[in-house]
Amino acid sequence: MRVILPRLRSVQTFLDFYSQFNPSPLSIKQFIDFGRNACEQKSFIFLRKELPVRLANIMKEIALLPEVLLTTNSCSQVSQWYAKSFEDIIQFEKSEPTPKILQNFCNTLVMIRNRHSDVVQTMAQGVLEMKETYGDSVEATMETSIQYFLDRLYMSRISIRMLINQHTMLFGQLNEDKGRHIGCLDPTCDISAVVRDAYENSRFLCDQYYLCSPELKVTEHNEIDNLLPINTCYVPSHLYHILFELFKNSMRAVVEHHDHDKSDQLPPVRVLISRGHEDICIKMSDEGGGIPRSSVDHLFKYMYSTAPQPSKSDYYTVPLAGYGYGLPISRLYARYLHGDLILLSTEGFGTDAVIYLKALSDEANELLPIFNKTSSKFYKATIPTGDWSNQVLRHINAPRVLRRRMQKQ
Repeated sequence: MRVILPRLRSVQTFLDFYSQFNPSPLSIKQFIDFGRNACEQKSFIFLRKELPVRLANIMKEIALLPEVLLTTNSCSQVSQWYAKSFEDIIQFEKSEPTPKILQNFCNTLVMIRNRHSDVVQTMAQGVLEMKETYGDSVEATMETSIQYFLDRLYMSRISIRMLINQHTMLFGQLNEDKGRHIGCLDPTCDISAVVRDAYENSRFLCDQYYLCSPELKVTEHNEIDNLLPINTCYVPSHLYHILFELFKNSMRAVVEHHDHDKSDQLPPVRVLISRGHEDICIKMSDEGGGIPRSSVDHLFKYMYSTAPQPSKSDYYTVPLAGYGYGLPISRLYARYLHGDLILLSTEGFGTDAVIYLKALSDEANELLPIFNKTSSKFYKATIPTGDWSNQVLRHINAPRVLRRRMQKQ
């Protein structure tokens, strides 16, 4: 992306300028190809333009948030963090990539990453503050706007951290031989190994609280070349985050559904890893009693999941305990590189969670939020737009509309 910078007078002018540009999504293949022939100067030149674009795009959306959320202390804090980080990055706009500048740039990226480490928790707290202040007066359309925004904010955050991590791990002071890893990417990520790692850590938490835990059964199927274990080029930390959250949910459901006081024969959590031509699928199946179909969609809603405070049955000891953001953000991690996460529940029996990953690295492109007229109109819409539920409502209302037309005739 080539950007010609005019004479700028203020940070706001910078913000208006950079928000005109769309982010440049990268694929896993591009990350890997660059990392294998890493050039710090090229990375610096790309990031000093790309990071301000990504920051400016999401900052414009922060300004469009409903006043009831934007004015909370927590949301104001997040807004200030983004403004400060944007200001820090644009200082390098016209800098020559000398060794000193490159070192300062890398240090600045580390500082930005640390500054934004609590963005998810702080925004979650902002939503709680809003609900405590306004309660049931928060309109459904406002909830839809906040859901839309939080998905985009957290996806933007994932993408920015990915760029920062790649640069700092390849060129930072702590850069060291990490074996086959290229930055935070593993070109031959053993999926079953990540599954077992996430399981063992989740099992430790489950054992701590319930004094028991279900076993793990892993099956692999490779439709392409029959080679096992199944390897792929991916970000192991992203996959671990998704699996860890799913295992925690499954284990708790299994133990509580089968009465953990008499749990000698707990049914196992089963994981199937399958490689096809387009996707790699990881299906996690439990016998934890499932959940009603009407509740499945709520599990991915921030406004819904932030309502209750942590209960005694919450054995989570991770930073997001009590906010219920685990599943929504896990789905964003899966979707970030054009995968997905879906839940299929059989009420009374159990739940299947399916993680989809792109099988080909050149098809695993970043999915990035873009600020434009369409996205800005969404925050002003009185009725949710571009949503599948509109089709359902249209179908439900069809007989009513038809009767009205017949009456007019």
